[in-house]
Amino acid sequence: MLDFDPLYSTAQVAAIEQFIDQHYPLAGPVSCRMLQRGLNDVYLALGSNSERYVFRLSHRRARGPADVKTETAFLTHLSQSGVPVAAPIPTREGRLFVQGQAPEGARQAVLFRAIDGRKPDTADAGDARANGKTLALMHTAAETFRPDGAFYRLDLEHLLHRPLARIRDSGVVEDADVRSGLEDIAVRTAKAIEAFANLSWTYCHGDCHGFNARINDAGEAVFFDFDDGGPGYLAYDLSVFLWAQTSFGRRSTAMWDAFVDAYRAVRPITPDDFEAAHRFVIVRHIWLMGEYASRAQEWGSETVGWIARETNFLRQWETERCVERLF
Repeated sequence: MLDFDPLYSTAQVAAIEQFIDQHYPLAGPVSCRMLQRGLNDVYLALGSNSERYVFRLSHRRARGPADVKTETAFLTHLSQSGVPVAAPIPTREGRLFVQGQAPEGARQAVLFRAIDGRKPDTADAGDARANGKTLALMHTAAETFRPDGAFYRLDLEHLLHRPLARIRDSGVVEDADVRSGLEDIAVRTAKAIEAFANLSWTYCHGDCHGFNARINDAGEAVFFDFDDGGPGYLAYDLSVFLWAQTSFGRRSTAMWDAFVDAYRAVRPITPDDFEAAHRFVIVRHIWLMGEYASRAQEWGSETVGWIARETNFLRQWETERCVERLF
């Protein structure tokens, strides 16, 4: 019995190396170093022949356990369909993921082959187009994917209503007027989205903001980081890229235009999906706020204090881009 039960433990690198050697048929022992600690723990693993892998250890989140079964099945389907993605490497037993025990409970792990290529450039229209093309290819391939018992449906309950409740329950927004204003924006946004009659549904990446990719030598955007994905609104999947261009002080839509043009060169976007994407920018921002609010007990209130200031961005976006959208 521990005196202080952990919300989130960090594994020793030696334990990660041993775990990979135990479960994966790689040549020789691997050496690891941590790349990122946060919503997931991510490690670079080097094999004995200098081959490079990425090992991801999922962390428990407020929205529920990591849906690695559906995620890895989708990635395998995409890879087999010719979509450039980081596909999972099977274990010795042929499984696409494996589960291990940590002090706070079970955590799921996936090993990927590392992607060659460079990080996308925020000001490079070619990189934006590459992201748009790969997302379109992904949505086309998704038409023949049948998710088996996916944990998440990227609907308004998952993306808007539950995150809003997390913000409210966390206490990080102390001003009652600010909370009320945020809730009013959420209600108006939900009504506006529900007013669209025929929004498209697909299997979403869920986090296609432009940087969950590497640009390879062929100029393709190779996608990774699918753990926010699931069956959901196509308009939401589009909106994440627009949100990344216009949130947190950014105001440019030039890369969004390039992204959309490349997407449309592969597959059309219905007028309703395109219009709804602008509403979903608000949904995306509230979703992110909810993700951070749910970590207040882990990361501390100071780290997530920015949430209380974001109603201004949402109100401005709603007024300028949704009510009288000019672009």
